[in-house]
Amino acid sequence: MKRPTITDIAREAGVSKGAVSYALNGRPGVSEATRHRITAIARELGWAPSSTARALSGGRAGAVGMVLARPADVLGVEPVFPALLTGIQRELGAASLILQVAPDHAAELAVYRRWHGERRADGVLLTGPRRDDVRIAELPRIGLPAVALGGPLGHPGVPSVRMDDAAAVGEVLGYLAGLGHRRVAWIAGPAVLVRSRVRAEAFAAVADRLGLPGARTVHTDLSGDAGTGATRRVLAGPHPPTALLFDTDVLAVAGLTALRELGLAVPGDVSVVAWDDSALCRLVRPALSAVRRPVAEFGALAVSVLRDLLTGGDPGDVCTSPPTLITRGSTGPPRPGP
Repeated sequence: MKRPTITDIAREAGVSKGAVSYALNGRPGVSEATRHRITAIARELGWAPSSTARALSGGRAGAVGMVLARPADVLGVEPVFPALLTGIQRELGAASLILQVAPDHAAELAVYRRWHGERRADGVLLTGPRRDDVRIAELPRIGLPAVALGGPLGHPGVPSVRMDDAAAVGEVLGYLAGLGHRRVAWIAGPAVLVRSRVRAEAFAAVADRLGLPGARTVHTDLSGDAGTGATRRVLAGPHPPTALLFDTDVLAVAGLTALRELGLAVPGDVSVVAWDDSALCRLVRPALSAVRRPVAEFGALAVSVLRDLLTGGDPGDVCTSPPTLITRGSTGPPRPGP
């Protein structure tokens, strides 16, 4: 049986979810009569606070914050965010998620300081960790607990949740090498991101181990236009790659468009592998081979680590279940040639 939620209680009581939250957490904002009626309905429905909600109670705000410092054109088409938010909210249960978009990291830090000063968030989920990330040092300094979505960071004050991208890179390159590809290019995200560094380093190491002399990495931003441009550039040389690996599904779909505009067949001329395996990979033709990552689990695990941090634990960096390669029609053996 599905566990009753504050939405179920609000529907039964004929009040808002905010009123239910106030009543169940003993906060002002509802009358005593309404509080008694809501708590009685909660008991009748068998509602109990989740472990996260309990960790976020006891004088705390009862909320977790997350700021997305990404351009609107990237954020608006990024297909993995719904899965990430689903995992986060599933683990939060009755606790709240405060979500805000900021234009850059300076504005993001200002949001964190305001949340902490106003006691609006008990802790935050830090997105897109970067090399020499000033947020990693600043959040412990202001006293706001944080868990980074991505790593490893090796910072004792800010644990991270990560996926084993290095192993996934090894699986992809092993698969492509087995098909006969020797010239493989990685269309990677911004070099400043920790995840891009981890993947690029793994790509170089595995390519060297497998003896792929034509392997190369090209860094770009995460927009569709960037994916199209990077694909055209990497194919313009005298010895173009026979396989392309893209850092996101959006970049991969943009790259697929560029290949068609260049008159190249997929996978006849160039094989394509995407990263994340969102619905985009199954909607285009040919359907894209992709690395399927446990994105919802990633979000839920981050909340779980933050809960441990808030209750005095020392969780350290943790890893999700491993990503897996899903092969579809966009990959095949290279054409015979030099």
